[in-house]
Amino acid sequence: MAVDFNPFSKAVFDTLQDKIPAGLASGMQDLQSDLEKNIRAAVEANLKKLNLVTRDEFEVQKQVLQRTREKLEMLETKLAELEKK
Repeated sequence: MAVDFNPFSKAVFDTLQDKIPAGLASGMQDLQSDLEKNIRAAVEANLKKLNLVTRDEFEVQKQVLQRTREKLEMLETKLAELEKK
């Protein structure tokens, strides 16, 4: 008993029509994921080359600078008072 398979039958085309878009969508998702990973890695590598500081490090240095400015202003005021005497 021979099985009659016709590659040009409507059932074959319907099956392909259903499966090809799903396969393409899956492949596109993988491609998008790979691209995102590669772009993220490239951006991170370039940012590391810029020798940037974190937000926390920046905030600490900002506070140190503020205290230094306050001390400087206090010393300038004392110096001005001493010069008047």
